[in-house]
Amino acid sequence: MSEYINHPDHYNQGDIEVIDVIEDWNLGFHLGNAIKYIARAEHKGSPKQDLEKAKWYLQRYIDNYLVEEREEYAEGAVSYTHLRAHETREDL
Repeated sequence: MSEYINHPDHYNQGDIEVIDVIEDWNLGFHLGNAIKYIARAEHKGSPKQDLEKAKWYLQRYIDNYLVEEREEYAEGAVSYTHLRAHETREDL
């Protein structure tokens, strides 16, 4: 049971586990979930559903963060997308 929880088959296709990519690339919640759903789409049973979920997370990221980034850039503030997942503005 714990192997299914810790390393489910649909997360372990190939040599690299999806969580390792998400963490290594500091993708954060929305982009990380999009990658997760894309990576497992062909291995879990409902590719269209997983790709729709990935699309939803990407659209939410675009709607929330990229619009906010443009506004902050116009004001000369630091972009959220340039922070690593564990950093805050105070860390800069």
